[in-house]
Amino acid sequence: MARMYSGKRGSSGSTRPVSRRPPAWFKYQPEEVEDLVLKLSKEGNPPSIIGQILRDRYGIPLVSQVVGKRLEHLIPQENKPKIPEDLELLVRRATNVTRHLERNRKDYPNKRDLALLESKIHRLSSYYRSVGRIPKEWEHKPVAASLK
Repeated sequence: MARMYSGKRGSSGSTRPVSRRPPAWFKYQPEEVEDLVLKLSKEGNPPSIIGQILRDRYGIPLVSQVVGKRLEHLIPQENKPKIPEDLELLVRRATNVTRHLERNRKDYPNKRDLALLESKIHRLSSYYRSVGRIPKEWEHKPVAASLK
C-alpha cells in the first residue's frame, strides 16, 4: 500500500489474474473449501491466517473465486473477532508505539508515526461504524495529541 504522507512504496507490484473461475489444475469443490474455512476458523485462526493456510497447504488461490463469497462471509458469527482484524492490528501497533514513547520521550519520528497511525485508526473506525462492523459507541482514545 502506498503511504499517504510520503513518497515511499508506490503502486507497483504483482497483479492477480482477471479470471473469475479457478484455474484448470484446481481440484477442490466449493463445499470442501467452505468446510476447510469453518474448520480453520473453529481452531481460532483469523481470516488472514486462514487465507495463508489455504494458499500454502491446500493450494487454494482465492476463496472468493471458488466459493463465490468472500472469506470473511464464510466464517460463522461466533468465530468472528469483536473488531475487524485490520483495525485490531492498527490499535495494537499504536499501543506498542505509545509504550515505546513512554520510555523514549524525545523520539520525534515515532511521535509522528503515532499520529499517522491514529489517523488511520480514526478513518478506518469511522468507516466500520458506518458499515455496522463495529458498534456505534466504539472509540479509540488517541494518545498522540496528549504527547505534544
